[in-house]
Amino acid sequence: MDSPVSKTVLVIDDDRDIREVAKVTLELVGGFTVLTAESGSRGLLVAQEAKPDAIILDLMMPEMDGQQTLAQLKSNPGTAYIPVIMLTAKVTRKQDIVRSGSAAGVLLKPFDPMQLSRQVCEILGWGLSAKGEGVGDSAER
Repeated sequence: MDSPVSKTVLVIDDDRDIREVAKVTLELVGGFTVLTAESGSRGLLVAQEAKPDAIILDLMMPEMDGQQTLAQLKSNPGTAYIPVIMLTAKVTRKQDIVRSGSAAGVLLKPFDPMQLSRQVCEILGWGLSAKGEGVGDSAER
């Protein structure tokens, strides 16, 4: 498995706090390079330009929600191959998303920041980096 140290993840969420927590956690704990976007439309542009290795996408956003954003990502040959992990606070929606097979996986809000890197790696089948080993031990980070 590839080490996530060389992986880039795009976080698309309209909530600035969620974006920042995910960015800091994925960078410091997981060793990822993290890009962020505040909307589905902005996320589509960043994904097209940056070609991240994975996308974490909020389901509930104004204007263009996560399902619409996912559909556009998957219909574009330039981004269709990028695995997308949906982020939602609605447990019932998680089951629907998993059944649809359109996303690589689903994470529930609120998420545990110290477990986020491990969860992303598990969903995508990526090995953990040296930073990701002992995810709960952040004393030296």
